[in-house]
Amino acid sequence: MGSMDGKTVIVTGSSRGIGAETAKLLAAEGAAVVINYRAKAPRANKVVKAIEEAGGSAVAVQADLTEAQGRQALVDAALINFGSLDALVLNASGGMESDRGEDYALKLNRDAQLGMLDAAAAKMPAGSRVVFVTSHQAHFIDTVPTLDAYEPVARSKRAGEVALRECIPALAEEGISLVVVSGDMIEGTITATLLDRVEPGAIAARREEAGKLYSVEEFAVEVAKMVSADVESGHTEIVGGGKGFVDA
Repeated sequence: MGSMDGKTVIVTGSSRGIGAETAKLLAAEGAAVVINYRAKAPRANKVVKAIEEAGGSAVAVQADLTEAQGRQALVDAALINFGSLDALVLNASGGMESDRGEDYALKLNRDAQLGMLDAAAAKMPAGSRVVFVTSHQAHFIDTVPTLDAYEPVARSKRAGEVALRECIPALAEEGISLVVVSGDMIEGTITATLLDRVEPGAIAARREEAGKLYSVEEFAVEVAKMVSADVESGHTEIVGGGKGFVDA
């Protein structure tokens, strides 16, 4: 039996990258998983197929998290397809897109996270877990400067984390816990690629300072662990130790 047998999890932004790998790992532990995508259905369906071929259960749902109907669609899909909603992994993020408007980073990384939490928590039973995925560059932005190109996104993600943490007392009354997972730059992600394009050598420099940067697959293992880890609500999991951040 897996640690997630009989549980249903929504993983936002899970048609690729960290979200997709996290969803696969949770499914391998027995969870039924709602795969969320904004525009690329074939990519999301590929993740569902991989989970099903491995003996798991999943469904792909198109949803723009910045819209209330999109967030509700994910909750409805969990309940209709699998009968429950026991965990929420807030993985989706963005803000470096050039075609989404000046306020998009804050709209997605703060407002949509809160909206998704509100929609999900209303249907989650006591004992449920919410996991917010962030970066060291965002989590420590108030004490450690980041790349100029990433600072607006980092500040929006930090704003999202702060807003979510303010919900902890209300969540506790419902028996729901919230955990934050913070990771360094992740090898092979779109964000890392875009940053290296804007500031050539940025990833190599951070790799040298940190000693190691996690791959998508390695970081996803840490995110998936936190869905069922025996930790207190409000816990922050600093993946990789945070050299250059925690000792700043």
